[in-house]
Amino acid sequence: MNPRAFLLWLLSLGFVLGVRAEESSPSDAWWNGKQMTGDWFGARTVLADNGFKFDGRWRGIYFGILDSEFGSGNAFSQEVVFAGQLDVSKALRWESVEGLAIFGEVRWRDPGPDANPNNWVQADSLFNPSRYTGGVGWRLMTAGLRYTMPKFLGVKEGLSVTGGWIQPQKEFVDQPLAKLFANNAMASAEGLGGNIPFNSSFSTWGGTIQVKPTEQSYVKTGLFMSFPNPTDPANQGLQFGGHGDPSQNGLFFMGETGITPEIGPGKLPGKYAFGAYVYGEDNEEYGGNKSGYYWQADQMIWREDGEQGLRMFSFFVFAPTYNNDFSFYMHGGLSYEGLIPGRAKDQLIAGVAMGNYGAAMAEDGVEPTQTVLMEAAYRIRLSGWSFVQPFAQYISRPDGFSDVANAAILGVSLGADF
Repeated sequence: MNPRAFLLWLLSLGFVLGVRAEESSPSDAWWNGKQMTGDWFGARTVLADNGFKFDGRWRGIYFGILDSEFGSGNAFSQEVVFAGQLDVSKALRWESVEGLAIFGEVRWRDPGPDANPNNWVQADSLFNPSRYTGGVGWRLMTAGLRYTMPKFLGVKEGLSVTGGWIQPQKEFVDQPLAKLFANNAMASAEGLGGNIPFNSSFSTWGGTIQVKPTEQSYVKTGLFMSFPNPTDPANQGLQFGGHGDPSQNGLFFMGETGITPEIGPGKLPGKYAFGAYVYGEDNEEYGGNKSGYYWQADQMIWREDGEQGLRMFSFFVFAPTYNNDFSFYMHGGLSYEGLIPGRAKDQLIAGVAMGNYGAAMAEDGVEPTQTVLMEAAYRIRLSGWSFVQPFAQYISRPDGFSDVANAAILGVSLGADF
């Protein structure tokens, strides 16, 4: 079957099944449940009652490349993730350790050449059309401990401490709407990944501390080990000693503070945050550390019913131009949940990402200008545990220079939770 014909067939099937999901009776526990594998004949509930929770998911993205530097083509990126968490207090029946959890996660991503649409597009890695092409193959993502104090200074869960082999990207810049997109810049690297290895494939030793002075404010800091090429697929997330030469290892600091207000009589939720980072890399050509700072502003603008309504999100990054790939980056967009009557859980999203290149990226005395990526999508909720999401992308100046052709892509994202 022609790939584009297959795409149209898949979207039609998704809409039909989506209608089935909306009309399904409450008694259809499997279809409306959160996991495709159900309750494992009751075993899942028993494990949860004893403190253990298991999560698994599969995600795939088909890219129909209409036009790019190397013409038209097709690519299919995918990943499988398995994660588990053990509530120590529930497992051991010790109230004295309430709030202590052990967690871990492993992941597989398709390493094949046909999985990466950037083989056609030739964009800067930050603006890769796909979020699933870094750290391919099997990879250990996390293995650590988290302690959340039930109440601290009168605030519920006011203190949280995390440590172990963890991902900085999961600890900072929490922006759920941006993660709905297929492209790497918004969904994975979040702009910071253009300058430092802040993406979903970077795991390292470290720890974080978060304090909530009030129910709607927080301060969070983190300190991690930095080392060259941490996202290399060959290390499979197991490079526990960092670089073979310990002198090449450094420290990576992040700090963030924010507020999460509920605005107006409708109590519309929002998040406003400011953060900064210093990434130690004395081994690099330009010497010294890399640093930068960022702002995040997310806000529900209008509520229709429950979680339905219009939301906006935005993110801005500034960094010194002399030793960073990008001196400025921003992305922003809108999401509307429940736009179509009878489709309460579907989401219409649209966003744009833009990066201005730093002087460090000059080639033969010529400096690149900027890359702009636009993406729009409609997420159809098929069941409680699956979705299909057609999307369109357009990338202007994919690598910042005018000698690489713009790219136009039509595709579909698919997902299922185990």
